[in-house]
Amino acid sequence: MLQRLQNILRLGVKELFSLRRDVVMMVLIGYTFTFAVYIPAQHAQTELRNAAIAVVDEDRSQLSRRLRDALLPPYFQVPAELDPGGIDAAMDSGRYTFVIDIPPDFQADLTAGRRAAIQVNVDATAMTQAGHGANYLRQIITQETEEFLGGEHSTGEAPVSLIVRAKFNPNLRSTWFMGVMQLINMITIMAIVLTGAALIREREHGTIEHLLVMPLTPAEIMIAKVWANGLVTVIAATLSLKLVIQGVLQVPISGSITLFVIGTVIYLFSVTALGIFLATLARSMPQFGLLAFPVFIIMILLSGGSTPLESMPSWLQHLMQLSPSTHFVSFAQAILYRGAGFDVVWPQFAAVSGIGAVFFVGALLRFRKMVTLIQA
Repeated sequence: MLQRLQNILRLGVKELFSLRRDVVMMVLIGYTFTFAVYIPAQHAQTELRNAAIAVVDEDRSQLSRRLRDALLPPYFQVPAELDPGGIDAAMDSGRYTFVIDIPPDFQADLTAGRRAAIQVNVDATAMTQAGHGANYLRQIITQETEEFLGGEHSTGEAPVSLIVRAKFNPNLRSTWFMGVMQLINMITIMAIVLTGAALIREREHGTIEHLLVMPLTPAEIMIAKVWANGLVTVIAATLSLKLVIQGVLQVPISGSITLFVIGTVIYLFSVTALGIFLATLARSMPQFGLLAFPVFIIMILLSGGSTPLESMPSWLQHLMQLSPSTHFVSFAQAILYRGAGFDVVWPQFAAVSGIGAVFFVGALLRFRKMVTLIQA
C-alpha cells in the first residue's frame, strides 16, 4: 500500500512538471481563472442599463413632458423623439429597445377622471433588458402620473403597501451573480480539459507506453492524474475567488471559503474522472475537444446556475440530479451567497461524492481497457 501511494505521489509530481512545460495550457489556466471570470462578470450585465428609448409625444402636455423627463440615465439613454408613423420602422431597424407612445388628450382624459392608456413598444429580442425595462417603465409611468394628479385627483392611499427586500444581493447587481457563476463554470471546464488533455498528451507523445513497462497499475496512473490536475484547479480557483471576485470585482462572500474549497475538491474528484473517461474515447486532441464541448455546455446550462431547475420539465430536473454540476452549483451558491454551513450542504456533498465514485469506476474500467489495447 505504501509503495502504491508513493507511485501515485511521484506520478502526480511528474504530471505537474509536465503541465508546467506546456506553455499553452498554463496560459489557458491563467486566462480561465482571471479574464474569463472578470470580463463576463463586469461587462455582461443583466440589469437595465443604457437602454435605447424613444418617445412619441402626441399629447404635448405638461404630464407627457414630465414622463419623458423621468427617463434618466444610467437606466436609459436620452430619449429620442419620434413621429407616430416612425414607430414600426424604428423598431424593425433595432434602433430602440423601447418606444413609448403617449396618445392625444392623455392629460385631459386623466384630469377629467377618464381612463387613459399609454402604449409601450418593446423589442423583446433583447430579452433581459426587455423584461426589466418594461417593469421599470410601468413603475415610472405610474409614479409620475400619481404624483401629477395627487393634488386635485387623489384616489387615496392603496389598501396594501408592498415592500420588497432583495436578500443576498440588495442592489440586484449582476456582477455579484456573474462573477461567482463564471468561477463555478470555469472549474467545470478546466477540470475536464486538464485531465483529458493530460491523458491525450501522454498518448500523443508516446509516454503512456513508458509508464506501462514500469511496475504501475492503471489505477495508480489515473489517480495521479486526478489529484495533480485537481490540485492545479483548486489552487487557481481559490486564488481567483480571493483576488478577482473579492478583490477586483468587490463581490462580498458570505460563507466559508474553506468549506467551499472542500466541496470543490469533492466535485473535482468527480469531474476529473469524467475528463479521463472522455479522453479514453478520443484518439486525438481535436476529437477530445469535440467530445468535451457538448458535455460541459450541457452541465453548465442545465445545472441550475443559468436558469432555475424549477423552470425545466420535471423529467429533465430528475435527469440533471445525476450530474455533479447540479449539486455543485447548489452548494456553491448556498455557501458563497447565503453563508450556509456544512449542516445545510452535506446532502449535496454526499450526492457529489456518490456520483464521483460512479464516474471514477467507469473511467477506471475504460482506462484499463485502453491500457490493455495499447499493450496488445
